[in-house]
Amino acid sequence: MGLFSRRKIIVTHDGRFHADEVFAIALLKMIPEFKNTKLIRSRDQKIIEKADIVLDVGGVYDPLKYRFDHHQTGGAGKHENGIPYSSFGLIWKEFGIKVCESDEVLKGVTEKLVQQIDAMDCGFSITTPIISGVSEFVLDDMADAFNPSWKEDECNRDEAFREVLGIASRILEREIKKAKDKAEAGHIVEKAYIEATDKRIIIFPRHYPFQDVLMKYQEPMFAIYPHTVANTWAVRTISAEKGTFKNRKDLPKAWAGKRDLELAQISGIADAKFCHNTLYIGTACSKEGAVKMAELALKQ
Repeated sequence: MGLFSRRKIIVTHDGRFHADEVFAIALLKMIPEFKNTKLIRSRDQKIIEKADIVLDVGGVYDPLKYRFDHHQTGGAGKHENGIPYSSFGLIWKEFGIKVCESDEVLKGVTEKLVQQIDAMDCGFSITTPIISGVSEFVLDDMADAFNPSWKEDECNRDEAFREVLGIASRILEREIKKAKDKAEAGHIVEKAYIEATDKRIIIFPRHYPFQDVLMKYQEPMFAIYPHTVANTWAVRTISAEKGTFKNRKDLPKAWAGKRDLELAQISGIADAKFCHNTLYIGTACSKEGAVKMAELALKQ
């Protein structure tokens, strides 16, 4: 009999729930050994002591004993970038590799999802508001939306928890799936870059997530790929920096917002179809047209 087959009860705190314990339990439920484990929401110390896995309550972090709280004095450690661990981060650190199956996927989901939840739960700011009174709607807000308001019956909180747990499970499943697909695409993009004759313009037979890979190299300025809109081909600028809208090289200013005949006349490319106002993407009816758009942009 395996170790995990003996584990029967997960305990987290009752009362108002947050994204960290919701996603932590969603992760555990994805692992076959924990799929049918009973969940109890309680702060009763006697129940906590008898539990097989305890998270976000109990005041103890000891992965060898399957205790994953972070509320004790001094917390429970930090990610390398300084973000403190919440219960989700602690559970993810222990079991995330089981569902990700590779360090590359683990890293991708950690950076995109886990650290955001950890930071929010621990009051660690990772964004700077620029408009007074307006803030981002994050995953902790999503979870809190299901907590009863002051006018609603508190007795329904466990039912609400189960509802938001289902949503969190789907989000986690999708983010892991997308991270796995992105990792696979990364190898394809890397190969395309290596084999490209002109490394300023990288041509793909379909649309892959290419930005992160191509940003690692200095030469790429544009990517060409079949677009999903009206059977066209796209020319897409390579971002100057991850997470920004600044391009390494814009499409020509004269093309901004132009389309169809007007764009064809201005650009001299007969099948040019569209150019975005912000000059980050344009389309043509053919691959050859999209390549010409990129070549003209390089000369400006």
